Amino acid sequence: MAANNDDVFSTLIRKLGRLAELDAADVQAIRELPFQIKSHDANDFLVSEGDQIVNCCLLLDGYACRHKEAGDGGRQIVSFHIPGDILDLQHLLLPRADHNVQTLTPATIAWIPAARIKALARARPNIGDAVGRDILIDASIFREWVLNVGRRDAKTRIAHMLCEFLARRQAAGLGSPERFELPISQEHIADATGLTAVHVNRMLHALARDGAIVRNRRDLRIADWPRMQRVADFDAHYLHAAA
Repeated sequence: MAANNDDVFSTLIRKLGRLAELDAADVQAIRELPFQIKSHDANDFLVSEGDQIVNCCLLLDGYACRHKEAGDGGRQIVSFHIPGDILDLQHLLLPRADHNVQTLTPATIAWIPAARIKALARARPNIGDAVGRDILIDASIFREWVLNVGRRDAKTRIAHMLCEFLARRQAAGLGSPERFELPISQEHIADATGLTAVHVNRMLHALARDGAIVRNRRDLRIADWPRMQRVADFDAHYLHAAA
């Protein structure tokens, strides 16, 4: 668990530093933000639709997702999140949640007063630029997900989702695409791609037959990254090189 301000904010500072040029005073101002650390189990709700938001959640360790629920209880995952992400920056300006935020794995969260982040973004233009770009990149990712679910076939949309997840992990310094343990289940992939878990399993086998991946349960190795990107119709430009 994070023990001090440097540990708590190191991944966030790296991320914001990729989005805007931060000077020493900006970095110090981020480190002076108040926070409360809490450990969460897998599947904990961090934010529920309709909540009045007071604190924003910074993901320090583990993985999370955002999702919406249909009237019949069906879930559509709209994004996956990795350490260093503030999971609800839009709540700086939209104080009531219009979706759910839930952990995928055990996770460590730093809860930061939303009003303090908002004040910091206004007081320090570099930080404000970085926060604004982060929100816009989220919107870019959402647009790509709409395209992915609406217009790509099942194998391509799963491959694309995996490529995005790997590219974002690599940008955050969490490892290369070659080999990793997938922290999401086939049910999570199904809810993110509009498929059934059975269909997801078939498509993962198809990707393995194509020579794009090698899998052993959740241990996944990208056998051929260029091939995987071609299968996925993946062009990372929508991540704006900093997600």
